[in-house]
Amino acid sequence: MIVATSFDLTGRVAVVTGGNGGIGLGMAEGLAAAGAAVVVAARNAEKAEAALSRLGPASAFIALDVADEGSCRAAVEQTVARFGRLDILVNNAGMSIRKPPETLTADEWRRVLETNLTGAFICCHAAHPVMRHQGGGKIVNIGSMFSLFGSPYAAPYAASKGGLVQLTKSLAAAWAGDNIQVNAVLPGWIDTELTRAARQQVAGLHERVLARTPAGRWGRPEDLAGVAVFLAAPASDFVTGAVIPVDGGFAASG
Repeated sequence: MIVATSFDLTGRVAVVTGGNGGIGLGMAEGLAAAGAAVVVAARNAEKAEAALSRLGPASAFIALDVADEGSCRAAVEQTVARFGRLDILVNNAGMSIRKPPETLTADEWRRVLETNLTGAFICCHAAHPVMRHQGGGKIVNIGSMFSLFGSPYAAPYAASKGGLVQLTKSLAAAWAGDNIQVNAVLPGWIDTELTRAARQQVAGLHERVLARTPAGRWGRPEDLAGVAVFLAAPASDFVTGAVIPVDGGFAASG
């Protein structure tokens, strides 16, 4: 069937940065269920091993620190050496420092930008020649609701995620001729370790999120599986430079 083959990832190889937990693991599970071999690229090997047990025998762990350019390039090289190709790159790894902007240091600012934005660019840069040689590929960048809205307590995070959207559009325009589709997903408030920490640090956050989200709940990592498969599969071959919220209606209810 045309519909079935449009979402079939059999024989494709995906790298998911930060794929050992939270949104990254939710997306990785979706890609694996659609038939892809999934590389979990992350820092925490023990956590990654637990993720691999959920992804099946076609999965693998490759150590990655996205704030280190050499590590980004090595992860792509190791993926190709092990699997022979790289079809899908999901730039999900990220971090945040939550404090008022006037109390931030320049080093804290750089740490967030280098991890969330520069790291994604370097991974894309490393993947590009591989995908071009193969005749195409898919890149999915993971933004945030703070790609759209300001944050009084996470200015570098918001800046990095806003920049990631513009990077997505720029790479989409630059690499369309190479048959590489580059798109962004903006998760809403998803129940992960990162957002649990935010709820502890930001008073009233839980209640405000529920009040504004028409779906009436926090998202779950598995809510990101479907969009990951769509953007990684032939079904999205004419979709590039798109920015897709997956937020239970949060952005629409302003």
